[in-house]
Amino acid sequence: MSVLAPENTKGKVRESLFSRTGAMLIMAVGTVYFLTPIWWLFVGASKSSEEFTSTNPLWFADFDLFTNIGDLFAYRDGVFLRWMLNSVLYTGGAALLGTLIAAMCGYALAKYQFRGRELLFNVVLSGVLVPATALALPLFLIFSKVEMTNTFWSVFLPSLVNPFGVYLARIYATASVPDDLLEAARIDGSGEIRTFFKVSTRLMTPALVTIFLFHFVAVWNNFLLPLIMLSDERLFPVTLGLYSWNTQVNQIPELRGLVIIGALLSITPLVIAFLFLQRFWRNGLGAGAVK
Repeated sequence: MSVLAPENTKGKVRESLFSRTGAMLIMAVGTVYFLTPIWWLFVGASKSSEEFTSTNPLWFADFDLFTNIGDLFAYRDGVFLRWMLNSVLYTGGAALLGTLIAAMCGYALAKYQFRGRELLFNVVLSGVLVPATALALPLFLIFSKVEMTNTFWSVFLPSLVNPFGVYLARIYATASVPDDLLEAARIDGSGEIRTFFKVSTRLMTPALVTIFLFHFVAVWNNFLLPLIMLSDERLFPVTLGLYSWNTQVNQIPELRGLVIIGALLSITPLVIAFLFLQRFWRNGLGAGAVK
């Protein structure tokens, strides 16, 4: 036994080293794969229109990024800034209110006993499986009936719905909010609404941040719903605005550079959100997976 022990230990060390090396290689390849388009976008945004087609697409020429950004902001009286503001209003408001609604619904499904609870939860789960593209046309018909198409509300109101957020909130509330704690709060005279906002939401913070991030990204990247609902350019989100420019590139070649710069700036809010909230996001996913 004493002779075999060192060999087994050596074999485990080799196996562990091989596994780590393989995992690192896979992660390195994945990192390069996902970051290459962003690098290409950053490099392309720093070039002039002539250099964009005549130089190495993955390396810099003359660094004109800030000049290009100034040209983008000045184009057509700053319409790009209007689109960015629209996206912030659509996304920020919908993500905040949608997270609150999803948290309250998930909490109610987790902590209250009432007839039809499981049926209601199954309906919510079925909503997760329905693609957004299948709902776009029915939503357009509904809003056209009430004459609300081509308005801010035609994009904002449908964006509040987040079935996956309800599902995640219920799972997390079941695991992280003890029934004994809620009962103690009721005995102390705390109402249900106060208990939810003062006690339960603090315990559900990782889940709420996770729901907010997922909802934020989904609404920010939403394209089909604004495309169907909106015809007024002043109401466009940045995704739809850049698409409208891209369709005119053949007629107006200088728009190509503006589209690239605009695409780079349009992902900035997503990067900032993930950088500031990634700690809570990781904690939320980890806790949900373990519990």
